[in-house]
Amino acid sequence: MAVSVQTVERRVEKSAQAFRTISEVATELDVPQHVLRFWESKFTQVRPLKRGGGRRYYRPEDIDLLRRIRTLLYDDGYTIKGVQRLLKEGRGRLPAQRMDIAAESALESLRIVSARAEAMTSPSRQPLPRTGPQPSTTTPRAAMLDLHKRREIETVLEDLEQALTQLRSTLKAQN
Repeated sequence: MAVSVQTVERRVEKSAQAFRTISEVATELDVPQHVLRFWESKFTQVRPLKRGGGRRYYRPEDIDLLRRIRTLLYDDGYTIKGVQRLLKEGRGRLPAQRMDIAAESALESLRIVSARAEAMTSPSRQPLPRTGPQPSTTTPRAAMLDLHKRREIETVLEDLEQALTQLRSTLKAQN
């Protein structure tokens, strides 16, 4: 059965909240349909609506869960039992959620480093104690290096905060 060019042009992209058929989900996730049916048998959390004749309709949250399962199995190397355990414990996060947590952790680390750098370069504050050999900060050149390092750290911190903001807005747009 040939599809005419007009038919293809008339197809409209479904909204993000629309239900999807198994073939649409299989195409979107790049897995065969039989794999989706198998995952339904292994993961009780996947519950598509079934209509007359057994046709499956997947909700957006079903697709998100299937995407999460696919990532854990194919990209992260978990076994079926491992993914079942992660989902049961609520730890099977989406890759974007893991990136968000990693970005938050990196930002917090940079804030700590920035605060330490500020404490080290600020004349009104006592420097934090350090172990090991201490560079001399009495020379103007050493003070300039500390100031330069602080500016670099602040620039990296700003870049990471911008990246986190973009990541959050992308996640909100996907949901």
